[in-house]
Amino acid sequence: MRVVVKVGTSTLAYPTGCLNIRHVELLVKTLSDLKNAGNEIVLVSSGAIGMGIGRLSLDGRPQDMPTKQAAASVGQCELMYTYDKLFGEYNHTVAQILLTGSDFSHDDRRENFQNTMFRLIELGVIPVVNENDTIATEEISVGDNDTLAAMTACSVKADLLVLLSDIDGLYTEDPHKNPQAKLIPLVMEITPKIEELAQGAGSGLGTGGMATKIHAAQIAMEQGVDMVIANGAKPRVLYDIVQGRQAGTRFQSRRDC
Repeated sequence: MRVVVKVGTSTLAYPTGCLNIRHVELLVKTLSDLKNAGNEIVLVSSGAIGMGIGRLSLDGRPQDMPTKQAAASVGQCELMYTYDKLFGEYNHTVAQILLTGSDFSHDDRRENFQNTMFRLIELGVIPVVNENDTIATEEISVGDNDTLAAMTACSVKADLLVLLSDIDGLYTEDPHKNPQAKLIPLVMEITPKIEELAQGAGSGLGTGGMATKIHAAQIAMEQGVDMVIANGAKPRVLYDIVQGRQAGTRFQSRRDC
């Protein structure tokens, strides 16, 4: 199975911007084990700006573009160093892929991206994909890594897309406000009601939220890719997801209908 896993800033880093070592180590161990079992893994990783904020001792997420891009350039180095070191402990090689919206919208660039990704996967490498925040501007930005993950999953013809977030999945109401809210295990279609349930912002260091995840689900489902939203604080949930057991919220693509 070819699986694209997206991990958000809230999973990788504490609100301080410093690395959440426990979460990252368990994530890498689980992904390495899934790859050892014969699965092909692509990791879409947020966290460059968040980790740059911690490294530069900034008070919060920068509002101006130059500082945001500076934080991204510093944080991306730390992010890839961490992945290279941890995956290397399990004898897996990683490759850095930095993208902007133009790499999907221009035919030649999209083809080059796909050819590179397919060859990396053939060579047994784990591509680590992120938006190129150091150069991305509003005009060429994908905007959020949930959308980037969906576009990547479609481009590499993935069997499954998993978005690891700071919540167990999509609920009937905001579980932070109503403890009686119930997890929705399966979504067959993105309806206006589903879109209403997705309103709300993401973490202080990240750019996503449930709304971007629903948008990602729509992209994936239309291209025949199943998607699951699950809690990134519990990376072992990936075993259940890959094996088709109930975990988080699964958005079933038209391919399965």
